[in-house]
Formats: sequence, structure tokens, C-alpha cells
Amino acid sequence: MAATSRTRISLVIILLLLEAIFTIQLQAIAGKPDLQLKLDNKILQESVVNLINDNAQAGWRASMNPQFANYTVGQFMHLLGVKPMSEGDLRGISVVTHKKGLKLPKMFDARTAWPQCITIGDIRGQGHCGSCWAFGAVEALSDRFCIHFGMNISLSVNDLLACCGFMCGDGCDGGYPISAWRYFVHTGVVTEECDPYFDNNGCTHPGCEPAYPTPKCEKRCKKQNLLWQDSKHFSVDAYRINSDPYNIMAEILMNGPVEVSFTVYEDFAHYKSGVYRHLTGEEMGGHAVKLIGWGTTNDGEDYWLLANQWNRSWGDDGYFMIRRGTNECGIEEDVVAGLPSSRNIIIEYGHVDVSHDASI
Repeated sequence: MAATSRTRISLVIILLLLEAIFTIQLQAIAGKPDLQLKLDNKILQESVVNLINDNAQAGWRASMNPQFANYTVGQFMHLLGVKPMSEGDLRGISVVTHKKGLKLPKMFDARTAWPQCITIGDIRGQGHCGSCWAFGAVEALSDRFCIHFGMNISLSVNDLLACCGFMCGDGCDGGYPISAWRYFVHTGVVTEECDPYFDNNGCTHPGCEPAYPTPKCEKRCKKQNLLWQDSKHFSVDAYRINSDPYNIMAEILMNGPVEVSFTVYEDFAHYKSGVYRHLTGEEMGGHAVKLIGWGTTNDGEDYWLLANQWNRSWGDDGYFMIRRGTNECGIEEDVVAGLPSSRNIIIEYGHVDVSHDASI
């Protein structure tokens, strides 16, 4: 009798387990269409625009940005190519802290501080490739070559994207900003003239259209009179900047624009003007951009000024402001940069003093 009871109990337990497994499977199956439906939705929603613009306390304005008129949520998420790094991966990377006492201006814009540097005001377009991690790095280093050496050069996103390989991440499927700067130190990066991502009409890279993979690393200049190794430009170092706003401002004031990463939410796709702060929508992913300045609005709101790479039809002519001093969306946590090196600067830049690097 006891054996029969134990058998019945065992059967009941088995049935309960099977029921639980079946329920979990049904939930998983039911959840997949919902997830796919979400990814297939349009990223721009009139309801989000109205929610932001009807909120007198929002501090910023939203619009149906033409840049993303036909983008789905999934396509938008693919643009956000910053991969997270563990604390272990970051160990050994130097963190720069600037001594207190530097008099910082209340407002600063790198475009007006160094008007001779045309790259600072460039707004590019990354196409459908998750290459933001490469853009932020290449743009900031280009600016720093002008600021420190007086050279107006535009460095190649394509070189970094195609040739850094797994050390930087997955190319058009995302990468690590600090690894981009390490690539500049060890391998260098050619000019855009040698290996272009753009032409006068915009993006020429295959990633400009959906569903194209990361380009192949060819290591040869598109212009026949240019040599790959001669076109390489290097960074002296690769470092993070202490997250205290004073250190970030001091770094920009002394050395030029930096690359920053932050978390993007659905409402950010709708940004048009003002000082952004996250108000609504789900987390979409990590994004990297170039930080070029700071200031305070007439209402007393402190902000950072940044250049995005979503063309000029997005945001405020391609730029945006975000709250400063509150680590909004993690904007102050992951700031990286490096100083330009005189290594391999060719003879045509005869006006450049190549006897020392920017770090000395």
C-alpha cells in the first residue's frame, strides 16, 4: 500500500513538472511574436512627441526627425554599437584626473575655441552600421591633430571599423571605444582620403544600406598615389577620464574633444532641441558620440554639448545637449581619449614640429 502511495506521489510530481515546463514553453512562444512586433514597430511615434512637447518641465523639444522616418525599432537599435566592458577588461587602463585650480569658462564650444579646425564642426552619418564607437574615436583624434599640430586631416572610420577586428569588437555590430584608441596607439589609422567612408553625397560604405556586413580589411588606399603605411596617424596613448565633470571639462579645454558613451532610450530618437533628459521609453542600447563643449541655459540648466553622427536632419542640425553634472544616461561614466603622436607624420606637413608629441 505504501509503495502504491509513493508511486502516485511520484506520478503527481512528474505531472506537475511537465505542466510547469509546458507553461514555460507556451510563455516563451507567446513572448517571441511580441518581441518581434516591438522590433518591427517604427521607432518614431507621434505619441512620444506629444508627451514630450506637452510637458512644460521637459526641458527639451521632440519631433519626428526625418533621419529616422522609415526606421524600425530593430534598425535603430543596430546603430547603437557600444558594447559593455567588464571591470576586469578596464583594469590597467589609465584614468586621467586633472589638478583642481584650472579656471574653467562657464560656456565652452570647441568649434569657436579652435575655428581653424574644420573637422570639429563636421556632422557625419554612420548609415545603417553600428559604428558609433569608431566614429566618436576617429572624429576626436582628427580634431586633436589640428589642435595640437595644426593639421586639418580627417581620419578613416573605415580603417578602424574593418581592420581592428575582434580586438575592437564586431565592426558594424558594435565595438569598444577604448579599444579604438588602443588601435590608434599600436596600429595607427589612415586618412579618409586613403580609405573613405564618405563622399560628397554622404555615406559610401556598404553599411549605408540595411543588411550589409562589416567591410573587409584591404589595407590599401583607394587613391593610387597614396600608400597605406605612409597614411597612418597614431595616438600617443589611450586613457579614460575621471567622471567628475571638472575633469571632463578640463580635458576638453586643454586637449580638445573627447569620445563619450551613454545609454540611449526610445525618446532620444525624437530629440530636436533643448537639454535632453530621459523621460519615456525603453532602453535601446549604448551609443558613442563626440563631446565638444558645455554651458548653462538661461533657466540655469547645466548641459554638455555633443556632435552626433546621424546627419544634420536629426536633432539640432546634428548636435544635441544633455544634462551635465547628474550623469544623465551614464554620459559622464565612460569618457575616453588619447593624444596625437608625431610618429609617421609625412614631409608634406613641414610646418609641424615633429620633435615632440602632444603629451610632452
